[in-house]
Amino acid sequence: MMRAATLSSFGPPEVLEETTLKEPQAGPGEVRVRVRAAGVLPFDVRVRGGWTPPFIKREFPMVLGNEFAGVVDQAGEGVTAFAPGDEVLGYSVLGAYAEYLTVPADQIVRKPADMPWEIAAGFPGNGQGAHMALSTVGVEPGDTVLINAAAGGFGTFAVQLALAWGAGTVIGTASERNHDHLRALGAVPVTYGEGLEERVRAIAPDGVDAAVDAAGPEALRASVAVAKNRDRVVTMIATEEAERLGLRDVAGARSAERLAELVDLYTAGKVTIHLRATHPLARAADAHRDVESGHGRGKVVLTVD
Repeated sequence: MMRAATLSSFGPPEVLEETTLKEPQAGPGEVRVRVRAAGVLPFDVRVRGGWTPPFIKREFPMVLGNEFAGVVDQAGEGVTAFAPGDEVLGYSVLGAYAEYLTVPADQIVRKPADMPWEIAAGFPGNGQGAHMALSTVGVEPGDTVLINAAAGGFGTFAVQLALAWGAGTVIGTASERNHDHLRALGAVPVTYGEGLEERVRAIAPDGVDAAVDAAGPEALRASVAVAKNRDRVVTMIATEEAERLGLRDVAGARSAERLAELVDLYTAGKVTIHLRATHPLARAADAHRDVESGHGRGKVVLTVD
């Protein structure tokens, strides 16, 4: 048996409880990972609240969590790239809020020895999301790029990745208490809220070359207003507003290749994450409260001892 944070129904954070479940076993082409840490994403919060996209079965008990870091302890038939004892990070759809999970072997990559478990667990979700969003809008050398909600887990990645790919100026929106954090990342901070368009134009009078939103409809509308080309504006959350505005969707999907590129950038010292908070598995509900508050900087992670 293994410990896991599970849902027996959809609802507020309190529906997340630590229980025991039967340990999964690695099937052909899969590995079983002994989880050391799992990232907590807005996606998890939405599913807990009852949002279930077509690729998620509404079955209980449900184990949330789709990014993790841990140690391979079983390799299924046909798996040759990984062996028990390998330290890895990877992604799934569900299942990471637990001591063990099984995933296809092509959804993990090796963890650098000096990469802390909590940092590793925060890369597969927010990191790949930022990679997909910036790949969709394109980042050319010298571009001015606007990142809305730049101090959060996703935004922190997006700022660093845009700079690593050659952006000349990255403008990041955040509350004033997070401006020093954004400056440390290399971004020019602006306060979000009413008047955002004017504040961005004060920095970029000719407009921005590309924009990525993770704040919501108001920030997305401001992004469109200051963008030179609306085809280079995407949102991660305001999908209904994006459809109304006729904007393109974020393209691509998570992959081991994309994740490996992010790990290489980490090794090169070009991207990392700021840990906002770590919570033990038994306090997964607190982690969800932290994420859905919409405040704070950096990443929230569960540790699985």
